[in-house]
Amino acid sequence: MEKFIKLTDTAVPLPIENIDTDQIIPARFLKSTDKQGFGDNVFRDWRYDHEGNKNTDFVLNDPTYGGTILVAGDNFGCGSSREHAAWAIAGYGFKVVISSFFADIFRGNALNNGILPIQVTPAYLKELLQTIKDKPETQLTINLEDQILYSPAGELEFDIDPYKKVCMINGYDDIDFLISKKDAIEAFEREQAY
Repeated sequence: MEKFIKLTDTAVPLPIENIDTDQIIPARFLKSTDKQGFGDNVFRDWRYDHEGNKNTDFVLNDPTYGGTILVAGDNFGCGSSREHAAWAIAGYGFKVVISSFFADIFRGNALNNGILPIQVTPAYLKELLQTIKDKPETQLTINLEDQILYSPAGELEFDIDPYKKVCMINGYDDIDFLISKKDAIEAFEREQAY
C-alpha cells in the first residue's frame, strides 16, 4: 500500500445518504478477484445511463469537481459486505472518504485498502458539503499523524484504530506489518528456545 501521512487536496461532494455497496460497485461487476479495473465502474449506474452514455448531472462527470477526497452523505458503505466497494473507491483514485457515519464492514475494508474513512458530525458534514459546492477549489488537509482534518468548516480531530494508523502511515498491509516485526519475533523465539 501507499504510505499516507498528510494529504492536501480538493474534494468531490456527494451529498447522498445511505449509499450502499451495490451503488458504489454494482453486483454485475463482482466477477473478478483482482482489484484492477474496479475504479472504472465506481458508481456506474449513477455515472452512466443504460446505453453507456455519461450522466452529465452526476458529480463525478462534472469537471467542476475533482480531487482524491470524497465527501459523502450519512451512512456511507451500508449494504452487503463486499470488499470490491473499497477496491472501486481506491481504483477511482480516492484516498479519503468523509461522512457522518460509515458501515463498520466498509470502514474496515477501506482501511485494509489504504482509504482513510473520516467520520465527522452531521453539522460539520453539512457545512463542509455546502462549502465545497459553493467553492469547488476549496482544499482540505488531512494530517494522519496528528489525526486532524483541516477545512473551512473547522479543525477537527478524528478517530482511527491505532493499528490501522501505523499500517497506513507506513504503507503496510497486515503481512507487511508482520514482516516489519520479524526481528522482534525471531528474538522472542530465541528466548523461548532454551
